[in-house]
Amino acid sequence: MNKVIAASAIGRKFGNTRALENVSFDISESEIFGFIGPDGAGKTTLFRIITTLLLPDEGKMTIMGLDCRTGYRQLRKNIGYMPGRFSLYPDLSVEENLNFYATVFGTTVKENYDLIYDIYSHIEPFKKRLAGKLSGGMKQKLALSCALIHKPGLLVLDEPTTGVDAVSRSEFWVMLKKLRQHNITIVVSTPYMDEAMKCDRVALIQRGRLLSINQPEKIREEFGRKLFSVTAPEKFKLINALRSFPGIRTAYPFGDSVHVTFKEDEFDDSIYKHLDRMGVINARITETKAGIEDSFLELMQKE
Repeated sequence: MNKVIAASAIGRKFGNTRALENVSFDISESEIFGFIGPDGAGKTTLFRIITTLLLPDEGKMTIMGLDCRTGYRQLRKNIGYMPGRFSLYPDLSVEENLNFYATVFGTTVKENYDLIYDIYSHIEPFKKRLAGKLSGGMKQKLALSCALIHKPGLLVLDEPTTGVDAVSRSEFWVMLKKLRQHNITIVVSTPYMDEAMKCDRVALIQRGRLLSINQPEKIREEFGRKLFSVTAPEKFKLINALRSFPGIRTAYPFGDSVHVTFKEDEFDDSIYKHLDRMGVINARITETKAGIEDSFLELMQKE
């Protein structure tokens, strides 16, 4: 398949702080490619390089066949960017925002209406409402419509569903999947692991370096140890008790439970007596399947 993005040894510094280091990856046409990592990992810096808003200090990146340093004028006409924070004009209406962005890119809403119909139809009944008065989910749909109105070949989404309710998040991803039929390549970052599983491939990034690139299910399979889920009524006391047990290798909180691995990679039933001594009551321990978060934490520990 055609490579929409090819990045080789990308590096970027801000003063003495290295935001990206030796980042290499490629993304194919019509692929949904996700970047997963904590705040400060380098995702937004990388996205700003992809969208030609920043230049890399090191390495080379080509986007749709053009160099990100010299081809930025043509690239900006063919990239849609939705930043993490709502950045449309709050004092313009829904309709006015969309028309403004269409005009900026030399097109009209009518010309590309078919592309945004599935998204914009949800908010079109409110087209006279000021953008600043929209709900979180409606702001998200308007921002995506504006990012798509010029029919870009590449769509870059920086944590687009943060702070949006679960139903709106689910609807949003259904819309993204439908964009495949228009041969639009999507690069997205997300803090939600259920969304990461919907990507074709994901890259795990930490401290400006890529730890792994693979299909989400294969990244889960890369976790090479037995994993156990531990629950108890007092979670804080449980974490401290688990981490003080000599046979525990790792113990990380996951929702209502704590995921643990053992140094010998086998369950040690003496942990029950240890938890009793530490005042942890009604503890339950079951073997569980690793998720992307578990693989990410495992890779971080190896760094």
